[in-house]
Formats: sequence, structure tokens, C-alpha cells
Amino acid sequence: MSVAAAGESIWVLGIIAWYVIRFPFERRAKRVRVVSSRRSGSEAVGLASALVGLAVIPGFYVATRIPRGLDHPSHVWAVIVGAIVFFSAMWVFRRTHKELGRNWSITLEIREKHKLISGGPYAFVRHPMYTSFMLMGIGQAFLIPNWFAGLAGLLGFAILFFLRVDKEERMMLEIFGAEYGDYMQKTKRLIPYLY
Repeated sequence: MSVAAAGESIWVLGIIAWYVIRFPFERRAKRVRVVSSRRSGSEAVGLASALVGLAVIPGFYVATRIPRGLDHPSHVWAVIVGAIVFFSAMWVFRRTHKELGRNWSITLEIREKHKLISGGPYAFVRHPMYTSFMLMGIGQAFLIPNWFAGLAGLLGFAILFFLRVDKEERMMLEIFGAEYGDYMQKTKRLIPYLY
């Protein structure tokens, strides 16, 4: 197996892990009543961008080698770094889902008996789910030896993050008021201790 094929295989395993982690929470969430929804067109664009950048474009590349003209050499060190970062993303992704439990939602929604979560990864950043997507994008850039497909994940993540994070924080302030305001003062948005 070539180094490039190893990197792509690790990426495929990571995407499978992403789905395996998310699926049971998606099923459970359907059983919990939504009391407030802030779905919007910009949110749909953000979610679609993340899906296209983190799954569709690299998946298409791995399956077809298109666009081959943007390939670059794959290195063992890059595959190792990519694997560590990508599977760190899956660890954060799983921990985030576990902490949210019945509060989890793919869209901007408040569920019945919704509580402010501030433990686990939420003790360090307000949006660890986005942190996991950012890490997935970074891992993908190291694992997929193609400038377009490799970097598509970071672009998809960035579009989702910038279209959605302000709206999400406004919603949380409306629902939890001073409790969320205090939580904002103690945590960073995306990267522990930095941002």
C-alpha cells in the first residue's frame, strides 16, 4: 500500500467513525421535543458546506482521483500527523455528543428540559463540536494528497462556523441569560486558551 493510499484509507475510517458516533445521537434526538428552533437558510448553507467539504469532495476524490492535476506528494510524516489530528477530532466529537446527551441537535434548536452544558470539552471551549470539525479539516489536509480535496474540509468548516456561531451564541444568551454570559467569560469559543 502506498503512503497516499494509507492516508486516504485512514480518512475513510475516520469518516466511518464520524457516522458511527453520530448515528445513535441522531436517533435519540428525534424522541426529544423541540421547544425553540432557529433554523435558517444561512444555517442550511453552512451545514451543507461542511458536509461537502469534509465528506463529499474528499470522498469523490478518493473514489475517482479527480482533480488529479492538483495532487501533491504524500509523506509518511504527513499521514502520521493527519491520523493523530483526525482521530483527536473523533475523540472530541464523541465526548461532545456524550456531554450534550438529550440536548444534542444538528440544527440550532432548544430541546425540552434543555440544560447549559459546561463539563467535559465544554469546560474549555463553548463550541467543541466546531473544534472537532476544524480538527477533521486539518487532519484531512494532511491525509488527502490533493490541494483541492485536502483543503476543502477547512473551507467547509470555516463557512459553517462563521455563518452559525454568532447566531448560536445569541440563542444561548436568550435562553440562559446571565448563566451563559458568565460561561462565556470563562471559556474560549473554539481553541482552548486562545480563541
